[in-house]
Formats: sequence, structure tokens, C-alpha cells
Amino acid sequence: MRGAARAAAALRTLRRGPPLPPTMDGASPNGFATPPGSGAPPEGSAEPPQGEGGTPGTGETLITEGRATIVFPSANEVFYNPVQGFNRDLTCAVLTEFARLQLRPKGIRVILPGEEELGGSPPDPPEAGDPQTPPETSRTARPGEACEEGLRVLEALAASGLRSVRFAREVPGLGAIVASDCSPRAAALMARNVARNGVGDLVTPRLADARMLMYQSKAEREPFDVIDLDPYGSPAPFLDAAVQAVSEGGLLCVTCTDMAVMAGNSAETCYSKYGAVSLKGKFCHEMALRIILHSLDLRANCYQRFVVPLLSVSADFYVRVFVRVFTGQAKVKASASKQALVFHCVGCGSHHLQRLGRATSHGSGFKYSAATGPPVGPTCEFCHQRHQVGGPVWAEPLHDPAFVEGVLAALERSPGRFSTEPRLRGMLSVIAEELSDVPLYYTLDGLSSTIRSNTPSLLQLRSALLHAGFRVSLSHACRNAVKTDAPPAVLWDIMRCWAKLHPVKRERLQDSSPAARILAVEPTLQASFALHEDANPGSRKRGLKRFPENPEAFWGPKARAKAGGGLSPSLQEKRERLQNKRRQRPDGAGLKQFPCKRFKEGSCPRGDQCCYSHEPPPAAPH
Repeated sequence: MRGAARAAAALRTLRRGPPLPPTMDGASPNGFATPPGSGAPPEGSAEPPQGEGGTPGTGETLITEGRATIVFPSANEVFYNPVQGFNRDLTCAVLTEFARLQLRPKGIRVILPGEEELGGSPPDPPEAGDPQTPPETSRTARPGEACEEGLRVLEALAASGLRSVRFAREVPGLGAIVASDCSPRAAALMARNVARNGVGDLVTPRLADARMLMYQSKAEREPFDVIDLDPYGSPAPFLDAAVQAVSEGGLLCVTCTDMAVMAGNSAETCYSKYGAVSLKGKFCHEMALRIILHSLDLRANCYQRFVVPLLSVSADFYVRVFVRVFTGQAKVKASASKQALVFHCVGCGSHHLQRLGRATSHGSGFKYSAATGPPVGPTCEFCHQRHQVGGPVWAEPLHDPAFVEGVLAALERSPGRFSTEPRLRGMLSVIAEELSDVPLYYTLDGLSSTIRSNTPSLLQLRSALLHAGFRVSLSHACRNAVKTDAPPAVLWDIMRCWAKLHPVKRERLQDSSPAARILAVEPTLQASFALHEDANPGSRKRGLKRFPENPEAFWGPKARAKAGGGLSPSLQEKRERLQNKRRQRPDGAGLKQFPCKRFKEGSCPRGDQCCYSHEPPPAAPH
């Protein structure tokens, strides 16, 4: 098969490449020697280690997810997080729809389980100039089968190889999959799991540096149709290689788990990694999506390429984006007008966007120039507080509505494919309802806490905005989000009207507080909180599982895998000292090691009865 042959030729070429660097920021531990008896396969080899096969050994367990069953070490030697099952399910669904789009012009029909009775995937009308393949000569692609002229996929940071095995068994239309990791232990484990699941004709395990592999693919002119980056932490070190190694119109799937950096806790670190300053606002999760999209587009622009987002998701403790990469000098010129700075008021939370460039129609084309601004004065017009400046961020739509509808339709036609299907349906339905042309959002609790009032219900605030003639939607990134094209002045007028119906104790407000300054102005808009017929969104009416509960205890990011497994003594001691300290010690005896914040301010009313320490801070050295 030509796709598999090309992949094998590229792998043989890579074996002649330079020695791999000893360290890399990847999905598994890096830079340690091969443990004795680990049986890491030679570079380019897909054979399992001799004598191991797919049988779990001592200190190993079997993990089943989707249609894949893998052997996994009980020790923390190779990274695996079961909570990321939703991430992997979503990626399989997206890859299936992407394969459908890419293979349809070649006359290849993608068929999922359950679609045979429906006559296969629904045909789309061909575009002008596209050759039409007669139905009797069309070919089919099914999950678990290698497809000639199918997609070439690279999982650059594969760890145990679970994702690649699932691709091979669950996603139709794939020609070859390369599963790479620079950890010898991970590469050995991948080879065993590939053999155990019988997908050796599709999946080739590799012991390689992800960046070197992608750069070599670019040099050999053997690009990948799909590149999946799901590292431990930030994907920033791999983005430059990825935007070059993906084929024209190919798909990049990128995960960021360094949300503390992207959500505003370390703005300077965010700039060093992604070229944008993050802000700590209520909209931080959507801003994180827009920061990674900005970074991808910026790096692609260096090579006369640009990105087109298909789907962007904020879930649990990470963000995940799916973008197509195209080449075109004329389109790259428009990239500046797609980025924007964010002005965020530190008092009331109002935000404004300032585009970096401007694109205006000029005859049959466009004329590009610098934008004018800023959109705000020296202080906020509502609360007279200062503004913080963040960004640049991606200011265009986060999703392709037609693609999202295609993924949802595939879930409807082939139910039961994924264990997280109810959550997939709910999240994709909310995404389909989002206002695509409105960046960022406000939150119900953020608006009400600013003016110190009780919180209106979601339906009441949505009704007020709809009665005022503005559009409004939810956001998949936050359950209390209000995404609207109404300007901040209208939002604060609505909240002033709410405060008249539910009075605020103004005598408790300081004159210089944002609440006092906002409520001191009479509203010019008379808001109506009567229920509007469109106030309740469709996903809410149908009772879809939009924002599920936490999947398990301690469900966040896991510890980085390391040689020999286990946790370092310092990390283990820190966990025992800090985690669940209140639940484990209901009497509060263990809290005396922590200083009392109110005592530091001189206002702790508990005195000696306080469970925190009232010891004076140590004197500063002279």
C-alpha cells in the first residue's frame, strides 16, 4: 500500500539521522538510560521485545479504553492519565470527520459501525470543478483497516501508545500511524501494546525526538496529514516543527495542560512560551484557547502558512485545539487583523478588544493597514479603575460550525462508540450554540459580585439581553458564562435595573468602590427580566450533559513520569502535608503550622481559639 510504503521509507531514512538529544519536554520522562531488560526497540522497529509479547508481567496491569487494551506499568514510569479519556474520545471523533472530508474527493467513503444500515456516510454535493466518482467505483474505509491513500498520522509524544492504538482500531481512513516517544521504556511498551492489539500493519512505534522526527519529515518532503501533540505541560517547544511537518490542509491537534500559566498566574512565562500575555479574568479559559491559536498562527506565518480552527475546547484542566494549516502569502497578510489586544478593567471586569491590524475591501481584494486605538481611556468609564493589557490573542471564531455539526451528526448515526458520548454530545451542542463572532465572555457571579447584589438566574439575564435586542449564548468553557454582543454599558444598565428590583445596601459600599460608582449612575435602558421565549438554549432544554461532575477524586494533572516510577520524596511529603489537611484533621490540630491571615492584619476575633498560628513573623535580617 502506497501510504504504508511511504511511511516505512521515511522511517528508514530517519534511522540514518543524527543522534537524538538526551532531553525533551515530552509526554514521558526523558534523558534516562534504558533500564536493564527493558527491551527498547531499535529506531524504526515495530517488533515487540523478545520474550515479552503482550502478556502483563510483574508490576503491570491491563487497561481497557475504547477498543484498545494495553499493558501498563503500575509504577509511574510511563505517563498515563485516565481522566484524559474524554480528550482521546474527542480526538477519535474529530479525526473520523476529518478523514471523511479529506477522502471524499478521492472517492473513498468513510463508514462507521451502525452506518451500514443507513447506507454509509451521507454524500455532500461536489464543489464546482471537482471530479465526480461514480458510486459503483467508490471505495470504502472502515475502522481497523489500513486504507490505501489514507491519512498519515503522527502521535509525536505517544507514551504508552494508547492513543495510536485507538486511532488504528476506531478511526477509519488511516494509511499509516507513527507513534513516537524519546523514552526507551515508553517505546518498548508501545511495541508490546501494538502487538497485543494486532495493529502492527498500521502503527509503527518509534524511539525518537519528536522535533527531530518532524523536521526530518519536512526535509524529506513526507509531511503528515495529522499531527497530534499532547505533551506533559506546554506544547510550545514542538509548535515550530509541527506547523512545518503537517501537509497542506492537514490537521494539527494540540493540547495545553499548563493552565496556570495560560490563565494569568504567570503572565511573563506565558509570553515567553506563546508570545502573549495572559490575564487573570473570569474569561481566562477562553482566553487560553485564543492564546494557543495566536501562537500557532504566529509560528505558521513565519513559513507563509496560516491556521483555520475547526474546533477549540476547554475541558477539565486543559485546552485542546484542532486546526488546519494552509499555505498562502496573500492570506498570511490578513493574520495581523485576526489578532487583538485585550483591555481588562481590574475593578469591574469590563473588557475591550483592540485589533492589531485592519483589513478593508479594495476593489476585488483587500487593503491591509495598522489599526487605530485604543478603545478605552486612561481609566475605566464605569468604575474609574485602571486597565490591564493582555494578548495578543486570536480574535476570530474558535470553531467551524459546519465541522462541529458533522461531528455531532456522526455521533447520532453511530451511537455507543465512546464511553464519554453523553458529555461529547452536550459539549459539542453548547459549542454549536456559541456566538462565533463574540470573543470572551462575562459570568453571572462576576457581574453580581461587582455591584454586591444577589445573582440573577441565567434565564433572567438572558431574557433581559434578548428583550434589549442583543444576541446571547452560553460558553462551553464556563457554566455561568454569558457571551453577548451587547457592549459593557448595556450590561451595567441591566445590572443597575436588577439592583433596583433587589436593593443593595449602599451604606456598606465605599465611595471609591466599583459597586458604588456603577450604581451611582442612573440606567438609560429599562431592562425587562420577563422570560423570553428564546432564553432557554436548546442544549439546556434537552437536558444534555453539558458540565459534568468531576470524574474522580484528585482528577487533575498527574505527576510527571520518571525513571524507576514512583514519586520523588519531596513531592510525596508535600502531598501528605497539604492535601486534604482539613478533612484528615477535623480538629484543626495540623493547621497550627500555617500563619493566620487575619492575625497578620490585626483583626482575628478568635484569639487563642484560632486553629491557625498566631506566632509573629520572623524578624527580617538586618
